[in-house]
Amino acid sequence: MEFMIDNAGIEEIERAMDVFPIVGVTSNPTILKAAGIINLIAHMRSIRKVIGQERSLHVQVIAENADGMVKEADVLLRKIDEKLYIKIPTTEQGLKAMRILKGQGVNVTATAIYLKIQGFMAIACGADYIAPYYNRMENLDMDPNSVIASFRKMIDENGAATEILSASFKNMSQVVKSFEYGSHVATVQPAMLHDAFATPEIQKAVDDFHNDWIRSQGDVSISTLTSGRYQPSETRPL
Repeated sequence: MEFMIDNAGIEEIERAMDVFPIVGVTSNPTILKAAGIINLIAHMRSIRKVIGQERSLHVQVIAENADGMVKEADVLLRKIDEKLYIKIPTTEQGLKAMRILKGQGVNVTATAIYLKIQGFMAIACGADYIAPYYNRMENLDMDPNSVIASFRKMIDENGAATEILSASFKNMSQVVKSFEYGSHVATVQPAMLHDAFATPEIQKAVDDFHNDWIRSQGDVSISTLTSGRYQPSETRPL
C-alpha cells in the first residue's frame, strides 16, 4: 500500500512530503491547468528536484496517435528525466504506444481506465502502472471496486509486474475502498489527506489526552523527565 500526490503545486507537494510517506507525484494536463503551470519542462524539473530520484514522477502525453505519443515521450524523457513515467491514455493508439515504449525500456503508466478490458490490455502490454478512475466510474454507475479486484486477480494470477495506481477520488472512503479491493497505490490530492487528519474527533482525543496528563502530572513535557528525580510540580485531583 503506497500513496502518491496528484498535484503539480510545488508548495503543496513539499507540505505533503513533509508529513506523509509519499512515493511519487502524478500529473495530467487538467492538474497543470489548475496549478497555472505554463512551462511544463521547467516545472517538472523543479518537481523532480523537490521529490528526489527515489520517488516516481508521472507526466502525460497529449498526442492522440501512437507516433505522436512516442515522440512526445522522447522529448519528455530527454528534457526532464530518463526515469520519468510516461502517462499514456488507454486507447487503441495508446496501447500501440505502450508496446513501443516498453520495447525501449521506458516506464509507462496507463491512464484514463474505466473498463476491465482496458486494464487487461495495458497489463498485457507490460505497463508499469494502470490507473483506474474511481470516482468517474462511480459517476457512470459502474462498480470501481469490481474493476480493481479484477485487475488485481489478473495481475496476481499471471505474475505480472504491473501495479494498480488508482486515481480520481472525491473522498477518503473511496481511497480506503480502493486499497481494500486490491490497489497497490492511490494518487490523492494533498488537500484530501490533510482534511482527513483535521477531523475534529481526532483533535478532541489528542486534547483529552493532554488535559488528563496535566491533571495527573502537571503542565510539563515528557522530554523534561529524568529517571528517579522527577516529581510533578503540581498535581490536580481527577
